[in-house]
Amino acid sequence: MDVTENWNARIYDTNTMFKDIHMDSTKFKEITDVEVYRVNSNGTKTKLTKINEEMYHVTKDCYYGLITSSGDFEIAWGVSVDKTETRSYQIKYDDLEEIDKWLLSKYHKLVKNVTNYYEEYDLHKVVKALTTFVSEDLSNWYIRRNRKRFWGSKLDNSKKCVYKTTYDILTGLVKLTAPITPFISEEIYQNLTGEKSVHLADFPTYNEKYINDEIEKRMDLVRDLISLGRNAREEVRIKVRQPLSQVIIDGKYESVVGDLTNLIQEELNVKEVLFANDLSTYMEFEIKPNFKVCGKIFGSNMKAFQEELAKLNNEQVTSLANGATVSLTVAGTSYDVDATMVDVRIHAKEGFDAAHSGNLFVILNTTLTKDLLDEGIVRELISKVQQLRKSKDFEVADRITLYYRGDDEFTSIVTRYQEMIQSETLATEIIFKEDLSEEYDLNGKKVFLDAVRR
Repeated sequence: MDVTENWNARIYDTNTMFKDIHMDSTKFKEITDVEVYRVNSNGTKTKLTKINEEMYHVTKDCYYGLITSSGDFEIAWGVSVDKTETRSYQIKYDDLEEIDKWLLSKYHKLVKNVTNYYEEYDLHKVVKALTTFVSEDLSNWYIRRNRKRFWGSKLDNSKKCVYKTTYDILTGLVKLTAPITPFISEEIYQNLTGEKSVHLADFPTYNEKYINDEIEKRMDLVRDLISLGRNAREEVRIKVRQPLSQVIIDGKYESVVGDLTNLIQEELNVKEVLFANDLSTYMEFEIKPNFKVCGKIFGSNMKAFQEELAKLNNEQVTSLANGATVSLTVAGTSYDVDATMVDVRIHAKEGFDAAHSGNLFVILNTTLTKDLLDEGIVRELISKVQQLRKSKDFEVADRITLYYRGDDEFTSIVTRYQEMIQSETLATEIIFKEDLSEEYDLNGKKVFLDAVRR
């Protein structure tokens, strides 16, 4: 079937499917096996795209599940709790926090790119750009990182900034998606703005003054460091809820992210971020010849080549591993040595674990003291109580009485961390109780828990 009038006709059919048939794969097949064409004034037709099942799942499950929950979150807390309309806030750019400016920069680049993709009739690029932004930037980082600002008891400037930034971004996103998902975008837009229709609104335009490459560079570096830190935790099988004493980062990045260490501490659950100029204190570089490649190059001089490799410093070794070349003189002859000629391995020293990507290294101090282990148990307890609250359908702001039963060591831990537990779980009291039946495992320690709404 050729659509020769307007590609949006097919998009509307797809949205009807989204709205009415949900995940019925049989009905889905009837709609997705349709090719869309654009016809120019000369009658020449060009195939634009094929709406397929992959795009359906990306658009419905990955994107709209996230944006709907994000929108519900912003509306519920921005309007219901504080009894005011978020859209009425007047916020100056200079008053925004750096993470707000970062999201705005990402958003305006998104608008710029998505506009170009629409003009190219490249729907796949449109969907990919939108899902990446919503999943990785908006939901996974911005909203998650700012939960304390959303939940703050006072409607201060910081809270207004996070509300208004989220509101403006969500409103812009539904405008961006309106051409391809008109019905769902319409519903979200009307709920957000109270206006009649997203299709009567102007399409978003990007503003270069909000695009800040320096802020993006700083925040993206922080995210990369955090990602490597998590990889290191997984490698040694230490859960994120288990606090660690230190994360060590190359000192050359201190000037770039030194004032953002609180983000790294919170995300990696470490007590200290240490910038070190000499990472060899915590890890070792091992470099050997790639004998298969170098045998025919160095022949009887292979041992001399090994000796020259051993003289390389850590910076030269990592440069080699990342594709650079290093000039070495072996038996009086100069050679340009590249990554194909060597085998580079990195080993963390005892008590540490390292992860790296290119020249970016993150080292975790994996030594667990009793205090760290005890706090790990407390954080597991808090997690279990939150799950318990959810299973009992408690409201987010409900206060509770927390009951527990455990051994003497656990009772001592609860006593020492009582203030932290009460603050994180909204427990007004923590009471020992014998007759509890629900058993929980807290890092190998068996305890019993219950919670009652106050």
